[in-house]
Amino acid sequence: MERLDKRVAGSLTRFYVVALCVVAMLTISGLFLIRRTISSLNHDSRVVNVAGRQRMLSQRLTKLALLKVNKTPASDSVRFSVLLNQWRTSHEQLASRRLPIEDGVVTWKSAALDTMFSELEPVFDEMHSQFLAVDSDSISSTEMQDALQVILKNEPLYLDQMDKIVFQFDKESFQRLENLERIEWILGIMTILVLLAEGLLIFRPVVNTTRRVVRMLTESEVALQLSNQKLKETNLQLLDIQKELLVVEEEKYELQLAEDRIRAASLIEGQEEERKRFALELHDGIGQMLTGLKLHAEKLKSVQFHDEKNQKRFEQLVSLIQDIIQTTRQISFNLMPSVLNDFGLTSALKLLCEQTTEVSRAQVDFEGDTSERIPMSNLMETSLYRIAQEALNNAVKHAQASRIKIKLEHTRNRVILEIADDGKGFSVDDLKTENFPVTSGNGMENIRTRSQLLNGKIEIISKIDGGTKLVLEVEL
Repeated sequence: MERLDKRVAGSLTRFYVVALCVVAMLTISGLFLIRRTISSLNHDSRVVNVAGRQRMLSQRLTKLALLKVNKTPASDSVRFSVLLNQWRTSHEQLASRRLPIEDGVVTWKSAALDTMFSELEPVFDEMHSQFLAVDSDSISSTEMQDALQVILKNEPLYLDQMDKIVFQFDKESFQRLENLERIEWILGIMTILVLLAEGLLIFRPVVNTTRRVVRMLTESEVALQLSNQKLKETNLQLLDIQKELLVVEEEKYELQLAEDRIRAASLIEGQEEERKRFALELHDGIGQMLTGLKLHAEKLKSVQFHDEKNQKRFEQLVSLIQDIIQTTRQISFNLMPSVLNDFGLTSALKLLCEQTTEVSRAQVDFEGDTSERIPMSNLMETSLYRIAQEALNNAVKHAQASRIKIKLEHTRNRVILEIADDGKGFSVDDLKTENFPVTSGNGMENIRTRSQLLNGKIEIISKIDGGTKLVLEVEL
C-alpha cells in the first residue's frame, strides 16, 4: 500500500514540475510575442510616411498645375494624371483605413482620424475636381485660371489638415507603444505571481489529497472486485431470463399474426358468402320480378293511348325498367360474377375488362389464355379476382388512368397477376406498413391482406406522374 502511495505521489510531483516549466516557457514565449508585436508597430511609420507624402503630392500637383496654366515648361518627368491618380488613391486608402503594404494590409481604428478625414473630404474633392479640370484639354484659359485660383485657395487648408492628421497618426502610434509596454510588464508580474501561487496553494494540497485518495481506492479495490463478481453472476442470470422472454415474445407475436390471418380469412370468407347470397337474391328475386314487369309492360305497347303525353310516359317507363334491370345485373355481377364459378378466373377477368371499358373512359386490355381454365381452388380464384377488381377500381377512380392492362400468366405451379396503368401514380414510401383490417375501406390494405392470405409475393412499383404497376405471384 505504502509503495503505491509514494509512487503515485512521486509521479504527480514530476508531472507538476514539468507543468510549471511549461507554464514558465509559455510566459517567456508570450513576452517574446509581445515584443514582436511591438516591432510590428513599424508599420505605423509607413502610414505616417504615406500621409506626409500626400502633402508633397498636393504641392507637386499645385506646382504642375501652375506651370501648365502659365504654359511654362516643366522639368518634372512624371505625368500630371499619374500623380493625380496616386494622390487620389492614397487619400482613399487612408480615409478607408486600409493601407496595402508588402506583406498584407494595415488597418486601424480611430474616431479622431475619421473626423479629420471627414473634415478634409470637401477640400480634397474640390481640389481633385479642379486638378481634373486643369488636366483637361477641353476648357478655355479663363476656366483654367479660375480652377487654379480655387486650387491655390484650398491648398493651405489641405496642408494644414494633413499636418494635423500626420501628428495624430504619430500620437496614436506612440500611445499604442506605451500601452503594449505596460501590458508586457503587467503580464510578466502576473505570470510570476501565478507560478508562486500554484506552488504554495495547489501543489502541496494536491499531493496530499491524491495520496489520501489513492490509499482509499486501494483499500476499496478488494471490495469492488467482490461486487463485480456478484454482478457478473447476476448479469448471467438476467441474460438467461432475457433470452426466455424473447422466445416468449416471439411465440406470442407469431400467434397473434396467425390469429389475425385467421380472423381476416374468416371475415373475407363471410363477406364473399354474403355477396354471393345477395347476388343470387338480386338475380333470382328482384331480377326475375323486373323481367316479368318488363314483359307485362311490353304487352301494353299494342294499347293505343288517347293522350300523346301518356304514350311518352309509357315509353319512358319501359326504358326506366330496362335501365333498372341492367343496373341490377351489373350490381349482381360486381358482387359475385357467375362467369367466375362457371368458366374460371381468366374468363371473369376478361369480362371485367370489357365491362369496365364500356362504363368508364379508360381503355382496359386483358392478356391471358382463355382456352383453358387454371386449376385452382374457389377461394384462390375469388381472392385473385377481388385483387384485380380493387386495383382496377383504384386505377380508374383515383389514378385517373386512360389505359389499363391486366395480364394473367400461369405455369404448372405458379400464377402471376399483373395490373399496370398510366395514371397519376403515388409514392410507395407513403403506403402504410401496419396490417389494417379488411373492413377499413383502404383498397391497398385489402389487396395486401388478400395476398398474405394466399401466401403470395406482392410488388408495387409506382412514382408520381409515372403510373402504377402491381405484380402478384402465388404458388399453386
